[in-house]
Amino acid sequence: MKEMSSSVQLFRDQKYHELKGQCIQQGRLFEDPEFPASDESLFYQRAPTKKVEWKRPKDLCEDPHLFVNGISSHDLHQGSLGNCWFVAACSCLALRDPLWQQVIPDFEEQEWDSKKPEKYAGIFRFRFWCFGKWTEVVVDDLLPTIDGKLIYCHSNVKNEFWSALLEKAYAKLAGSYEALDGGSAADAIVDFTGAVAESIDLVQGKYGEIISEQMKLFEDLLKVHKRGGLISCFITDSSGSANEVETAMGLIIGHAYSVTAIRKLHLGERLTFSFKGEKLFMIRLRNPWGKREWNGAWSDNSEEWKKVSNAERKSLGLTVENDGEFWMTFEDWCKNFTDVDICRIVNTSYFSIHKTWEKKMMHGAWAKSSEPLLNRCGGCFDNKTFLQNPQYIFDVKKTEDKVLVSLQQEDRRRYKKEGKGENIIIGFEIFKVEDNRSYRLHKLTVQERVATSPYINTRTVFLKRILKQGRYVLIPTTYLPGITTKFILRLFTDVPSKLRELTDDKPKMTCWSLLCGYPRRITQIKIHSAEGLQKQDRSGGADPYVLVKCENQKVRSPVQHDTTSAVFNTQVIFYRKNIDSPVIVQVWNSNVLCDQFLGQALLAASPSDPREEQTLQLRGRGSQEADEVPGHITVKVFSSDDLVEL
Repeated sequence: MKEMSSSVQLFRDQKYHELKGQCIQQGRLFEDPEFPASDESLFYQRAPTKKVEWKRPKDLCEDPHLFVNGISSHDLHQGSLGNCWFVAACSCLALRDPLWQQVIPDFEEQEWDSKKPEKYAGIFRFRFWCFGKWTEVVVDDLLPTIDGKLIYCHSNVKNEFWSALLEKAYAKLAGSYEALDGGSAADAIVDFTGAVAESIDLVQGKYGEIISEQMKLFEDLLKVHKRGGLISCFITDSSGSANEVETAMGLIIGHAYSVTAIRKLHLGERLTFSFKGEKLFMIRLRNPWGKREWNGAWSDNSEEWKKVSNAERKSLGLTVENDGEFWMTFEDWCKNFTDVDICRIVNTSYFSIHKTWEKKMMHGAWAKSSEPLLNRCGGCFDNKTFLQNPQYIFDVKKTEDKVLVSLQQEDRRRYKKEGKGENIIIGFEIFKVEDNRSYRLHKLTVQERVATSPYINTRTVFLKRILKQGRYVLIPTTYLPGITTKFILRLFTDVPSKLRELTDDKPKMTCWSLLCGYPRRITQIKIHSAEGLQKQDRSGGADPYVLVKCENQKVRSPVQHDTTSAVFNTQVIFYRKNIDSPVIVQVWNSNVLCDQFLGQALLAASPSDPREEQTLQLRGRGSQEADEVPGHITVKVFSSDDLVEL
C-alpha cells in the first residue's frame, strides 16, 4: 500500500481518478484485475449452489443509481450470505450523514449521470478505516447474480446499488465474499468510522435483572446515540442450537440487529395514558432482513400503540408494516437480547460543545524471540513470561481521570483461506508504577495492578476506568504465550497522557558513561505512609508530601491535605552510580509562603537489605544518627546489582 495523502492510503495502489480517466479515454468499462469477476473472488471453500453470473447494474435495470431518494437504514436486504452483521452495520451507518459520506466519498461525482453516459466508467471507490488508517478501495460494478438477481446484499429498490457496491469493496478488502460469512457488526462499524468498539454481555452483567444497572446502561446508550455513535445487538443461544431460529417473541437467534433510535417517553406530557412509573424507556431496532419483527409489548400492532395519537406515532417514526423495524421497552430489550456492541465516535475536536478527549494511538506487534529480553509474546498475567510483552507507559496528570482504552488486533479475515481466520484471545493489564519509571518492567514488586480488561477472542477489547494521578504501564497480551500478530492501541484521556512504548531495558551505555560513570545498582522504593507527624496549623493538621532524593534526582509525591497520618503509596525507581550514597526520603509540609521540613529517613538500599515493609523513625537533617523528630514512615525497598532484575 502507498500513501495517497497524509490521511488516506490506497489499497493495492489503485488510483481511482487515474483508472477512471483511462477507461473514459479508451471508451471501455472498468474491470478490476485485483478482484476479478470470478469464483476466486466469491469463495475459497463453499461454492454457490447455482451458477453465478457477474452482471453490471445496467444489465439488471434500466435506470441504475447509487442512491434512490437518498440513503436510508431501510434500503438494505441481506441476501444469501450469512453477513447480517454487515447489513446491520450498514443500517447504522445510513443513519449518520457525516459518517456514510466519509465511506462513500464524492458520492455525487460517483453517481450515474443519464445526461452524460459517456462519463460512466463502471468504477467506484469506498473508504474504510483499516487498522488505524483510512484506506481507499476501488471496485468495478460487476456484481454476482443468480437467475438475474443479486445474491448478496441489495436494496429494496431495484435500481439502487450503493449497498451492493459497498459490500463488494468490503469483500475485496477481506479477500472474498465468503470471508464475510459470519462476523461482528461492531467490527464493520469500526471499519466504517474508526469508532471505539465495546461489547457488553447483557446476561453476564444481569442487565435484565438489576434495574439500577439497566438504567445506567440506558443513559450510556442514549448518550452514545445522541453523540453520533452506532449500536447493534444480537441473541446468543447458550444451548448451542442452530442460528437464525425464531423465538416465540419473533426475534432471530444469532442475528445482528441495528439500533435506530433510543427515547425517553415522559408520561403525562406527550402521552395521555399511564403505565407503571413516570417514564417509558424505549429502543427501536431493525432486522436486516427487512421483515420479521418483535411481537411483544409495543410491537407494531400491539394494544399499547392504540392509545397513542397518530401525531405521536409519527414523531416516533412508527409504521405498522412488516418492514423489519420495531420498538420495544428497554427492559424487554435487556431481557430478550444477550449481547450489545457499542461503537463510540470519540470526540477529539476542540471546537465542540461536548467533552473533548485527548487521543494517542500506537501500532505494535506480539513478536517472538528466543532471547527473553527481546521476546514480545509472553502471554497473559498467569504466565511467568507475562512481562515479555510490549509495554506502554502513560501519565495521569489530574487528581483522577477517566481513561478509555481500545486494543484492536489485525483483521484476520484475509487468513480464512488458510484456515487461520479466527480472532486470537487478547486483553491487557494496567499497573500503577514508579512516578519516574522510563525503562521496561522486569519484575513486579511494588507496582499496583489497577485494571484488567476482559480476555476474549473479539477483534477489539475495550475498557474504561477512572485512574488516580500517577504513572502507569499498560501491557497488551495474547492469552496464550508464543502467538504473534499485530495490534493497535488507542488511549483517550482528558489531558495529554504522553503514551509511548517502553523499549529499553536499562540506561544506554554512551560516551558520557565513560566520563560520568554508569549505574551499578537499581533501587525501587514504595513510600506507603507517614504517621504521627508534627501538627502544623491551629486545627491540628498538616499538608504533607514526600520528597525522595537520590544522587542528583528528585521525585515529589502529591500533597495530602489536612492530616498528620497520610497515605502516599508513592513509588520511585533509581539507577544509582554511587552505591555508597544513601537514598533520602524527606517529609515536608506544603505551605503557601514556605514549605516546612518535617523529617527524613536515610536508606542504604543495599541488595542485602530486607525486602519486607518496614517502619522508620523520622530524624532531623544530617546523618543516620540525627535527632529524632515526631513521626515515622512505612516503606518497602528493593535493590539489585542486576539492572534488568527489576
